Amino acid sequence: MKEEWGVVPDLEGSKCSEIYVNVEEEVALRVLKWVPLNSISESENTLVMIPGWGSVFEGWRPLLSEWTSRRTILYIETREKKSARITRKITKKDFEMDVHSKDIFKVINFLKLKNEKIDWFSSSLGSTILLNGYQKELIGGRSSILIGPNINFRPPIWANLFLKFPVPRFTYPLLTKIVLFAVEKRVKEEGQRIRYRRVFNSQDLGRMLLSAKANITYNMNLNFEKTLIPCAILCAESDKLHAIDGIRRINDSLPNCTMINVPSNQYTHESDVLKEIEDFHNMIE
Repeated sequence: MKEEWGVVPDLEGSKCSEIYVNVEEEVALRVLKWVPLNSISESENTLVMIPGWGSVFEGWRPLLSEWTSRRTILYIETREKKSARITRKITKKDFEMDVHSKDIFKVINFLKLKNEKIDWFSSSLGSTILLNGYQKELIGGRSSILIGPNINFRPPIWANLFLKFPVPRFTYPLLTKIVLFAVEKRVKEEGQRIRYRRVFNSQDLGRMLLSAKANITYNMNLNFEKTLIPCAILCAESDKLHAIDGIRRINDSLPNCTMINVPSNQYTHESDVLKEIEDFHNMIE
C-alpha cells in the first residue's frame, strides 16, 4: 500500500508540502506541512500533530480536511511507520520511548519552532512520546491535547509469544491477520475498525514488531511536577484499546490538565471535535 505513505495530500483551503528530517545517521522522518491558502485564517501558533502507533494519514483525513484551512499544521510520522527512511539495520532499541522523544526534539529544532508558539495534538503512542519528552524537559509548548495516552503497553497473554521469541518473516502475513482479528473483537465502532484495518495492512511489519518489543516493558513515570504546559486529555469511555484507568492516573498526575469526555475514539478523528479543541485553546489564551 505505497499510496498510504507516498501521497502528499492537498486539502481544500490549504497547500501541503513534504520534507524529510534527519534525526540520526541513516534515519529520517517524514513531515507533512499544511498552510492555509487564506493568510487571514492562519494562526500565529503552529499546530504540531504526532499520530499514534502505525497511524496513517487517511484515518485523520476527516479532521484535517477541515482543520488545515484554519491554521498551519505539521504532521510528524514517527520512526516505526513505513514512511521513515531507515537505511541501516534496526533493533528494538531504535524504538524505545526516549528515542522517539529525542526524534521529535530534533525535528522541532530543525524547523526552528519556538516552544511558546507550538500547540501539540497527539494520539496514543504519539501522546506518550510527548509526555515522556515533557518530563525529560526535551519538549515544550503553549498547549497540548492528548488522545488516549498509554501509561504502559500490556499486550494480551497470547501476544507475548510473538514478542518474546524470534518470529520468522514468512509468518508476518498470518501474524497480521491474528492481531487484526484480536483488535477488531475489542473495537465496537465501525470507523475505528476501518482505521485499524488500514493501519495493519500498510505497515513495515518488522519495524512494528520491534516497536512492540521495545515498549512491552514500558511503564510511565507519573512524576510530572515540572510539566506546566496546559494539557487536555480527550477520553471516550467506549474506547477499549486505551486503558481508561491509566488515562485517569495520567490526568491526575499532570498539574495543569483537563479531562474532556468525548462520545467515542472515532469522534476524535472527525471535524466535529474541533469544537472541543478550539474551546480548550480559547480557554488558555
